[in-house]
Amino acid sequence: MKKVRIVVAMSGGVDSSVAAALLRSDGYEVIGITMCFNLADSNRKKPACCGIQGIEDARRVAHKLGIKHYVLNMQKVLKERVIKDFCSEYVKGRTPNPCIRCNQYIKFDCLLKKALALDAKFLATGHYARIVKIQNPCLSGRQAKSKIQKYLLKKAKDKTKDQSYFLYTLGQNQLRHILFPLGNYTKNEVRKLAREFSLPVADKLASQEICFLPNADYRGFLKNAPHLLRQAGITADIKPGAIIDKQGNVLGQHKGIAFYTIGQRQGLGIAKGYPLYITKIDPKINQITVGTKEDAFESEFLVKEPHLILEPINPVRDTANSGDNAIVSNGVKKKIVLRVKIRYNHKEALAEILPLKKKIKVKFINPQFAITPGQSAVFYNKDIVLGGGIIDKVLT
Repeated sequence: MKKVRIVVAMSGGVDSSVAAALLRSDGYEVIGITMCFNLADSNRKKPACCGIQGIEDARRVAHKLGIKHYVLNMQKVLKERVIKDFCSEYVKGRTPNPCIRCNQYIKFDCLLKKALALDAKFLATGHYARIVKIQNPCLSGRQAKSKIQKYLLKKAKDKTKDQSYFLYTLGQNQLRHILFPLGNYTKNEVRKLAREFSLPVADKLASQEICFLPNADYRGFLKNAPHLLRQAGITADIKPGAIIDKQGNVLGQHKGIAFYTIGQRQGLGIAKGYPLYITKIDPKINQITVGTKEDAFESEFLVKEPHLILEPINPVRDTANSGDNAIVSNGVKKKIVLRVKIRYNHKEALAEILPLKKKIKVKFINPQFAITPGQSAVFYNKDIVLGGGIIDKVLT
């Protein structure tokens, strides 16, 4: 009997290496693919995925496991789909999340298509998240008898490492071909498995960087990448402007709105006698507004480019005693209450969700700190990811 073929995205880190080892030990035919972005590692203080060192580490792991390993050049798509957007958003005074776009356009688009072209049934990654298959309960009569399968994206077992926030753009056609082998493991368990498999990266430090940002210095990257701004159609210069308080008084000068984000406290260069936080960035007049921490709390905002993983979803309130199948109903046509996360390290909070024509209006029950345009708002029903979108505008 022919083995099921699975392509594993191998970054050279512990997580993707253990994912490959687990699948190999389960008897699958595993092929490792490492994405290459032509990233130099010489100036990095910490190891980065998808760079030269990552490729070599992935190659050593593949050799240890006795699996095929290929390197796929993704420099062009990274530049076109991720880096240009990254630069463009910062220049507009917004704070993008390039990891989400990488998942959306590179890992689970280009790489997934490559895996399927290699006659693989699945693409596996080292993400901490879970995929659960269910029977679509919104069908009735003859349709129900067809037992159409749908897929849920859920939080990982290890809530401290859960990466479901970065995966909200996945759709049903992708989820049916994706595996997350680490979803039911904790990070400590994964480290232990790496040692049990005798993987050469068992004790390798985890990368905390964005792959194309040496030492996480996005400001230095923007300063040294004017050609990327031009290629992205951005002609505006990154230039100094006024920092004001909410009364309109000028308190100082910023170095360019691209170098700041909502909620930022450090690096303002203003001595006021109490902490100041950025509460608003206005790209039209190149101006930043600051205030107290309390001033940085907001409740309402608009979400653009909304995406639902499983359409349609049921208006389930947080107190409802509902199972996985209860999230499917007749569509989002009226206000509902869900838990919403507005950045990766934000604790999700209850909010009213109101679908509009092309956007979604979100109103937190309790105000939240630093709602930041450009970041993603992700909607949860307990540990199920329902979908999300990009924060477009804060409504004050």
